Order: sequence, then C-alpha cells, then structure tokens
Amino acid sequence: MSDESTGLPPSIEAAWGLRDRPARGPKPGLSLKRIVAAGIAVASAEGLPAVSMSRVAAEVGASTMALYRYVGAKDELLALMVDAAYGPPPQAEPPGGDWREGLSRWAWAELHGVLRHPWALRVPITGPPVTPNQIAWLEQGLRCLGSTKLAESEKLSTILLVSGYVLRWATLATDLGELPGTPGAEAGPEADGKPADDGTAYWQALAKVMDPERFPAVTAVLKAELAGEGSDDFLAEFVFGLERVLDGIEVLVKGRG
Repeated sequence: MSDESTGLPPSIEAAWGLRDRPARGPKPGLSLKRIVAAGIAVASAEGLPAVSMSRVAAEVGASTMALYRYVGAKDELLALMVDAAYGPPPQAEPPGGDWREGLSRWAWAELHGVLRHPWALRVPITGPPVTPNQIAWLEQGLRCLGSTKLAESEKLSTILLVSGYVLRWATLATDLGELPGTPGAEAGPEADGKPADDGTAYWQALAKVMDPERFPAVTAVLKAELAGEGSDDFLAEFVFGLERVLDGIEVLVKGRG
C-alpha cells in the first residue's frame, strides 16, 4: 500500500485490497467479506431497518467491538453491502459498439441487480461512488458512450441520468409491489382469495370522486384506461420511459457528432 493516504475509510480501502485484516483482536474466521455477507442476509430477511452493527455482530458470532475493527461505522457497512449486492457489472461493450444498445443493456442489468436486493434502494446516498463494484459499473456505463463525441462531463451526466431513471422506477415498482419478488407483490393471479388488481379499481374509484370539468385531461386518460386502451404491464412502463430517455440522449449525441 502507498504511504499516501487515500482519505477513504479503512473499510473502503480494504474493499479495494489496500489493507490487510486487523493484526490482533478479532477471532480467526472473521473477515470484512463475512461481515458484509451477514449484513446482506439480515437486510434480505428482515429489511434494512434491522441492520445494525450489534445485529450483524450477533449474526457472525462476534462482539460489536470486533466488527468495529473491520468497519468504522454503519454507513460504511451499508455502502459495502450495496457494493456486494450489485456485484460486478455486465460484460464490457466492444470498442466502437452501438452506444444505445450498450447503454440499454447496462440499464437493464442495473434494474435486475437492484430488484434482486430491493433493500438497497433504501440505503441513503451520501456521496459519489467509491467502492470497487460501483466504480466498475460506472466504468462500463461510460464505455458504452466511448464511440460518441460527448465531452467526458456529458458522458458522466448521461450515466447519472440513466441510472437515476432506473433507480427511481425500481423504487416505484417495489413500493407498489408491481413486480414478482418485490415487497407487496402478489405471489400469483390471486392472493388471500382476492383477484390481483390491474389498476381498474383505481380508475373506477377516481371516476366516482373526480369532476370531469375540473380535470378534463385526467378524465380522458381515465376513459381510455377503463376502455382497455392502456397497458396493465408495469414493466412496459419501464421500457417506454427508458426508450424516451435514450431518445433524448440520442439527440445530444447526434448534435455532437
């Protein structure tokens, strides 16, 4: 390791392979990787609020003070949990590949990654990415734009835009329980004897309380939805939004090209 300080917490440096395990104190078998895995197990089984240094310590059979030799604070642990949950990014795009196709695959991969661990959506974002997998994801996203003539700052802003859309949509999907495997989602067509709601009940209820003259635009949508003109496929909404985001980026790319 270089003598020059990175300014990063020791646990983040350790995630980059810049530090060894503590020389003394923790019992054999305890490691940063095991601690992070235990935190993920608690979050997956009981939700993010259940994650605490003492709870994770109990999970690995160690004292809370032993954990602090590896992780300086809970927010460091959460950052490392998110990094491990996402894992490495998809395979890199070949140089000169189609930027739109590559960025679309990158966005879908991020969506699948976060929906495997929806608790990660609840972890507060306190700064730019600093963990290994997060930087690897950023690298792959930026590589997708390598064939464009966008400025480097524009490439970064583009990745933030696409990622922001993915994370916002994933949060909405999990909150509404619209996708299989997300909190609140129905296990099948029926649950507890109640038919799964395709949104019709919402529009029917709204029709009973809303004044069409005051809300003519919403009324027009309501009538279309009740007539079956809308889509009850929530995932199709993700596709629609992602394509519109990419359309906007394409205008910028062509303007620079």
